[in-house]
Amino acid sequence: MTRPRPNDAGPVAPSRDDPLVGAASQWVGGPIGRRAVLRRRWWSPIRIALAVTAAVLALGFLADQPCRADGWADRDTAMWTAACYSDVPFLYRERGFADGLFAYWDTQLEYPVLTGALMQGSAYVAQALQDVFGPAGAIAGSVWFFDVTAVLMALSAAVVVIATARTVPRRPWDGLLVAASPVLLLSANVNWDLFAVMLCSLAIVAWTRDRPVAAGLLIGLGAAAKLYPALLLGPMLLLALRSPDRRGELGSVAAATSAAVVAWTAVNLPVAVWAPSGWRAFFEFNRDRGADFGSTWFAVDILEPGLLPERIDSFVVGSAVVLLVAICGLALLAPSPPRLVQLTFLAVAAFLLVNKVWSPQYALWLLPLAVLARPRVRDLAIWQAAEVVYFVVVWRYLATLYDPADPMVSDRTYALAILLRIAGVLWIAAMVVRDMMRPELDPVRPVTVTVRRPAPARARHRRRGAAPA
Repeated sequence: MTRPRPNDAGPVAPSRDDPLVGAASQWVGGPIGRRAVLRRRWWSPIRIALAVTAAVLALGFLADQPCRADGWADRDTAMWTAACYSDVPFLYRERGFADGLFAYWDTQLEYPVLTGALMQGSAYVAQALQDVFGPAGAIAGSVWFFDVTAVLMALSAAVVVIATARTVPRRPWDGLLVAASPVLLLSANVNWDLFAVMLCSLAIVAWTRDRPVAAGLLIGLGAAAKLYPALLLGPMLLLALRSPDRRGELGSVAAATSAAVVAWTAVNLPVAVWAPSGWRAFFEFNRDRGADFGSTWFAVDILEPGLLPERIDSFVVGSAVVLLVAICGLALLAPSPPRLVQLTFLAVAAFLLVNKVWSPQYALWLLPLAVLARPRVRDLAIWQAAEVVYFVVVWRYLATLYDPADPMVSDRTYALAILLRIAGVLWIAAMVVRDMMRPELDPVRPVTVTVRRPAPARARHRRRGAAPA
């Protein structure tokens, strides 16, 4: 028996699909009936998700007001305890944007080129607004810079929500799981990560719609903003190896990879040629750094001092190779070919687990992938509860470092918060692996499952858009 295509069925009602949502729906009359007729209304699932996105981001912006009121004037204890820290205003003042310097040419910038271009453009807009509305000064300019960045991140978040809702056409309500996320509320304006998350999400939609070149271009642009979107290419290759039409799928992967290389090169080459030292700063910064905040290695160094050498590159590479082999094995040995987002989630989670730094906002990288890979409120709540705990603890730990006379969080407590965060990610990863090995439990797949049965020749050239993401 062949698996029915996801878009052959009607839209999935969350109250009938998710056990936790179904139980909660008893407070409002119970799950939607099996014979209910869902008429089209203006308040579609995507529009509801966008409204929730706007509300969540507005709450996040309000939560930043204790710091915004004084323009993030200093990294003092009050900023950490209020949990309203953001890299944005500090980098405006500390990387020369406030002084009219040009990124990479005039100043070192430890960010990929496309993110640097976004920062430079935002600085120009902020300075124009400051010239018109005032007041003068670098502090006031950094507030304008933060506000412009917050608008851009809000637009990026809206696109992420739409892309998530449209990746699997019969599951438009999945976008709401991104929109209502505590991770989005807390982390949207800490840095520029949502821009790369948007490009990665659009790349996934393009791939599922059988547009490999568009997907590749978006992956290349995403990698030029944050490197992690390049991890999409590995799962694409693994799935091509499992496809009945292996030659055709490998051709699509080759097209996507070529497009990604072209896009990444087109963005990076001008800066690499005209400002080589500035362009290399990002790579040298990440090469030379040691175990940094949030990373698995930082927790190990606290709990077992002296266990790790000063240079941990060999540990990072070795761990990455082990996890890569494990993911490849899962992809090739699973009873049915996994979904793209399942493998991509595992790849990005593995990258974060072995990376030298794991900043609070990196949870945004996993958010749409986790929702698409395992759209279950219980599992997402377990993971994000761990992220919220870590978000609170990390700022209080930094407050302790800046004011040791008034300790709030000890080194050991901070290390345990990192381990809790790791456990939350591993929980989702374990659920995803279980769904891969037992496809009948995957909430995104229809109930009937095909196990290693070759498709008829005429069915091998189906559009990829008909396949689950």
